[in-house]
Order: sequence, then C-alpha cells, then structure tokens
Amino acid sequence: MRARTMRQFRPLPILLLLTACGGGSPSPSGPSSSSFLTGTWSGTVTIAVNPGDPGAPAPTSGPITLTFEEVPQTNLQTFRTTVRSQHAWLPVTTTASTALTPGNTAPAQISTQGQFDSPRGCRGTFGSVGTANVSRIEADFTGVDCNQATFTGSVVLTKN
Repeated sequence: MRARTMRQFRPLPILLLLTACGGGSPSPSGPSSSSFLTGTWSGTVTIAVNPGDPGAPAPTSGPITLTFEEVPQTNLQTFRTTVRSQHAWLPVTTTASTALTPGNTAPAQISTQGQFDSPRGCRGTFGSVGTANVSRIEADFTGVDCNQATFTGSVVLTKN
C-alpha cells in the first residue's frame, strides 16, 4: 500500500513547484502599441484676425506646439491635446480634444477643438481640421474671440 501511495504523490512536488513559480497562464497585459500621433509636434500657426473686414490686419505667424496624449479605450483615435501657442495675437496654453478619422493610421483626417482664456479677457473657442501624416500635420485653424472677433488661418506641424 505504501508504494502505491508514493506513486500517487510523485507529481505533487512538481505541481507545487509550478504553482510557486506562477506556472499558471500569464495574465493578459494588453497591447503596448501607440498611435503615430502620440507625442509632441511643433510648427507654425498663421492667423488672420477679422478677415474680410475693412482695415483688418495682415495675417501673422508664430510658433505653436501640440502634445497629443491617447485617451484609453478609443482605438487610438481620440486624444487629449495640450496646445501652446506663442503667436503674438494668441499667446495661450490650453487643453483641447483631437480625433482621427476614419481610422487610426496615417494618413488620417484630424480635427481638434477647444476653448482658451483669451488675453483680451474672455473665453474663446477654436477648431482645426486637416490631414495628419506620420511626420507632418497640415490643417485649417479658425476661432472666435472677444467682441465677436473671428480668426482664420492654418497650422503646419512636424513631429519632434
């Protein structure tokens, strides 16, 4: 009887060893991929204030930086975006929302919209629509500021 009992327990030390070493199935860790858009992009914003109005100033340009951070569980298509404009008329830092369509690979249509605290004392809004490639973004830029001032222009960015 003792020999038979020993044979039944022979696998026990191996089973205990595997259990102690985490011999079970590995835990799912999800994909570690990220979007081509994720990260910091820098370039130029060109703005025309009140275009079409008599006496409207000529368009001017200034540096701008956008940092795109993926929003979890959005198929790498939605981003929290930090906008840092050093344009003389629009010196702001704000957070915006960005979406890629129709998919999450380049080239894709990109749209960004948000609000900002205007240096003229109100809350302004802006939007941008264009094309995002792996290393370059080209988009229109438009918005509304205090006293119904409007602005239009463009943004050209390259990935840092």
